[in-house]
Amino acid sequence: MHSLLNDSVVFAVLAAVLGLFVGSFLNVVIHRLPRMMEREWRAQAAELRGEAAPDEETFNLATPRSRCPHCGHQIGALENIPVVSYVALRGRCRHCNATIGGRYPVVELLTAVLSGYAAWHFGFGLAAGGALLFLWAMIALAFIDLDTQLLPDSMTLPLVWLGLAFNLGATYAELPDAVVGAIAGYLSLWSVYWLFKLVTGKEGMGYGDFKLLAAIGAWLGWQMLPLTILFSSLVGAVTGVGLIVVKRHGRNVPIPFGPYLAAAGVIALFWGDSLTALYLGRF
Repeated sequence: MHSLLNDSVVFAVLAAVLGLFVGSFLNVVIHRLPRMMEREWRAQAAELRGEAAPDEETFNLATPRSRCPHCGHQIGALENIPVVSYVALRGRCRHCNATIGGRYPVVELLTAVLSGYAAWHFGFGLAAGGALLFLWAMIALAFIDLDTQLLPDSMTLPLVWLGLAFNLGATYAELPDAVVGAIAGYLSLWSVYWLFKLVTGKEGMGYGDFKLLAAIGAWLGWQMLPLTILFSSLVGAVTGVGLIVVKRHGRNVPIPFGPYLAAAGVIALFWGDSLTALYLGRF
């Protein structure tokens, strides 16, 4: 028993350390992927107009190397150690002394904590590996949506198929439940979207939200969808009212729903069964 506990602790610590470095990479994804999409859209628009694609430097997740957005200073390996470098540099660029956004260590620490907890919660095995992939995707999607109100198809659609693949062996849900979860997840928000549009003439959410909930359903099964929708709606409503009251956030200014879906999906991953049983037990 003592040995098993030690093994669990070691696995959790290793997963947390891995999460720190993955979090550093997720910062790159969060920053660059929307810009890669914008470049692709510009190239497509130019093609439709019969023009040559804009001549721009190679820009992807690997190229160019990370650099200061203020002065262009390339960030060396010692300046790119998760959290440690940020603290050592006191949150500033070593070359121009410009402030580095506090989100970078936040994403790294969040990824580390959730990764370590996933390893502890599921134990060594396929479920832990899948949970790590799910969590990393949720973190990246949440922050991308928060910044740009985009949920890239290049992430949400593979996430649907990956969830179904993990559930071929019923890792998180039986495969039929996962398939129904993907379908129901998409159609539930799709129906809300069109109902809201018919009533108000406005778009209440984006198609990326449908695909994100479909992905959550594919991973966790249709049984987790009510809990996910309930939690994301409650948190989204409270946050929206808070922004309107505290920051005088205009009622017509859109609020991204993806971060709330992602947070609810994480809650459902870890505690969905317990929370559902607790709720049903009251009746």
